[in-house]
Amino acid sequence: MAAPRRKIKVMSLTDAAAARVRDIVENAAKPLAGLRVGVKNGGCAGMSYTMEMAEAANPTDEIVEDKGVTVLIDPKAILFLLGTEMDYQTTKLSSGFVFNNPNQTSACGCGESVAITPASPELAGLQA
Repeated sequence: MAAPRRKIKVMSLTDAAAARVRDIVENAAKPLAGLRVGVKNGGCAGMSYTMEMAEAANPTDEIVEDKGVTVLIDPKAILFLLGTEMDYQTTKLSSGFVFNNPNQTSACGCGESVAITPASPELAGLQA
């Protein structure tokens, strides 16, 4: 009998990202299950990251629990986000979530969209 295949974590969070997610969830007007992260087509580079408050997990969401917070991953985004580190950065002019994605191949000049090559399903442990 073969050893069970270890499932790769889709995404990890920095301490700053976890603190910001925790702050958003704890201060929401309604109880939240976490934040849902995904990707969508659009922008000059081809894709952009999406985030929304999630009151409940969808049955097909990938659930990432890291540093005491929950992030839900849209199933269509898993191969695009595999190995990504989510950070939260504050500068003099802006603050927001930043995705350090090893699958990202380029970004537009305005920073609003990216080109992402999906990881192989075998790497993700999604196929036997």
